[in-house]
Amino acid sequence: MPAKTKKARKPKDPRAAELRALGERIRVHRKHRKVSQQKLAGELGLSIAYVSLIECGRRNPPYSRVVAIARALHVPAAKLVE
Repeated sequence: MPAKTKKARKPKDPRAAELRALGERIRVHRKHRKVSQQKLAGELGLSIAYVSLIECGRRNPPYSRVVAIARALHVPAAKLVE
């Protein structure tokens, strides 16, 4: 029986903590405004899954999308990226 080989793990993204923090700030502002992921996604022309992935820190949205999210939530973009 051949020996099992370990799969090489992907190296951790050095931006992971920052992306999680960005996602958390988006989630906090969204919930404060009582906006569902579905409504936010609809306003932005995005899928609900993509909004969820951003909030979980598993996607790195372009700055233009962060600005669009901020506008939809009626907060300055700086509040999301600080």
